[in-house]
Amino acid sequence: MSSFISIITPFYQSEQYLGAAVASVLNQSYENWELLLINDGSTDSSKEIALSYKDSRIRYFEQENKGVSAARNLGLKNMKGDYFCFLDADDALTKDSLYHRLKVFEENPEVAFVDGRVFKMNQHLEKIEEDWLPSFRGNPFIDLIHLTGKSFLGLTWMIKSKLLEDHSLKKGLTHGEDLLFYMQLAKKGGIYAYTERTILYYRNNSNSAMKNLQGLESGYRYIENQIKNWDETSSRDLNIYRFKYKKAMFLAYLRNLEIINAVKAVF
Repeated sequence: MSSFISIITPFYQSEQYLGAAVASVLNQSYENWELLLINDGSTDSSKEIALSYKDSRIRYFEQENKGVSAARNLGLKNMKGDYFCFLDADDALTKDSLYHRLKVFEENPEVAFVDGRVFKMNQHLEKIEEDWLPSFRGNPFIDLIHLTGKSFLGLTWMIKSKLLEDHSLKKGLTHGEDLLFYMQLAKKGGIYAYTERTILYYRNNSNSAMKNLQGLESGYRYIENQIKNWDETSSRDLNIYRFKYKKAMFLAYLRNLEIINAVKAVF
């Protein structure tokens, strides 16, 4: 295998975890990669940490604070890989993460997106709290619309760079930009596959943006307004999407004891 892989890691105020994320890339068994570290206006010591690495495969970029989507887009604009993937600054790759995903690509030329098993860990990456494994193969567009959870957990896919075209992540969204990005790519075609090997340690951070339920609901509603205008989306698909996200938000608000917001979410 000789393909070149780009890993894009945006960071903001990530001094506590950035070193572990970078170390997991440096520790990869597959070595033909570049790591794009995108500083989204950090004011802590994250910048110093990012600049401390002398490995020529690590490239540093900086922007004023514009949000994680803008930072990821800067990485997409500057990457050089045949394939690319994202790595959040508070997560970590397993040692063979790149190797096992690339192996799926090389054994299946028709495949455009490769995923894998994800361990959701505690805040210190010491204990597995949840084990997620994809269970879908084929074009994932409708599966994503139906919110089955079989092909989407977050930005865990490795993707053929030639599929990117003019697609980018929607700036301004605090939630759902990753799901919308994948929908836009899958809408153009391409096969989704996965390795059963573990590819990522996902840190269950107490400061996770997923705890912002209003932002999450806003993201779902924005996606709804996008997909209802797509020719590839039937009225049935749209209704399934609406039902799934409204149910998810209703239950999330109930768990958070936000009864009024729970009721509003279904109307």
